[in-house]
Amino acid sequence: MPLNVAIVGMGGIGNVHARCYQKEPQAKIVAVCDILKERADAAAEAYGAPAFYSVEDLLRSGIPMDCASMCTAGKENGGDHYVPTMELLEAGIPVLGEKPISNEVPKAKEMAALARKKNLRYGIDLNHRFTPAARRAKQWIAEGRLGRLHIINMTMWIDNPNETAPHFHVRALHPHSIDVMRYFCGDVTSVQAFFLHGETREGKVRNCWSNLQANMQFANGVVGHLTGSYDAGGGFGLERCEVTGSLGRFVIEEACEELWFTSRNGTEKEHYHHLGGMTNFSETFQDRIHVWVEQNLANVPPEQIDGSALEAMRAQCIIEACIESWEKKCVVDVDYD
Repeated sequence: MPLNVAIVGMGGIGNVHARCYQKEPQAKIVAVCDILKERADAAAEAYGAPAFYSVEDLLRSGIPMDCASMCTAGKENGGDHYVPTMELLEAGIPVLGEKPISNEVPKAKEMAALARKKNLRYGIDLNHRFTPAARRAKQWIAEGRLGRLHIINMTMWIDNPNETAPHFHVRALHPHSIDVMRYFCGDVTSVQAFFLHGETREGKVRNCWSNLQANMQFANGVVGHLTGSYDAGGGFGLERCEVTGSLGRFVIEEACEELWFTSRNGTEKEHYHHLGGMTNFSETFQDRIHVWVEQNLANVPPEQIDGSALEAMRAQCIIEACIESWEKKCVVDVDYD
């Protein structure tokens, strides 16, 4: 039997989810939902599923749903997730949410807590970890190939002129970069962050804190650094992650395109280009949706969901600690409670 999927929020990312589900032989889109009638109706025609204009109406319809994608947006790309997610979870529907899980940590904690109480699978589209390169690097760490981990350096930057809120950049973009850092090195215990108002292409100083440098201490002793920007473009690239240990070092370029390993005791580099056939970042969405479909069909326990809401919530806690560090001009311990 296919996995019956509803999609809530039929903007750009909702349509990305829908196209990914269409490519999954074991998934079927059974409903689309958006508070904007024209969006919902257009999606209904595109994907051959009935349209709804509220989650309440969707749930009242009685359409059998095995799970739902939550693709709403809102302030800092996460402000509209809370209410419809809580409605779905209360109704017993597993949810794959978009990042950030919420731009407000208390709401993120409440959603994750409700999913635990209901024993429901609740994942987030932390798609930067869903690549063959990241999995191979993670395997190297588990096998001890890097030895004891020492340092992680992460860079993620794009050109985004959006000025919707002062901390739009860090709250909307860096759930991804921080999740990648946590994926390889575990929980962060303390941060020291610095922010900068960048400039538009026309040279006007931005209202958004569009540039970030953050130092991090991890629970296992690793020291890390994050560089982020909404003022990049051209040849800057998207993402670079470097992890160094006592025995070796790996580098992932452009999220998934290049993977390098270098032994501490040698000079030759082991190189993988488009590992697993993944050629660019856009393909990560299909990988993430595929894992979500497979884990639901396999009835994986909620605590074993890859890219879970709990992990996304902890990333948001680190983000808020970065903001607090900048405002107070000090090192801040991360509060996950």
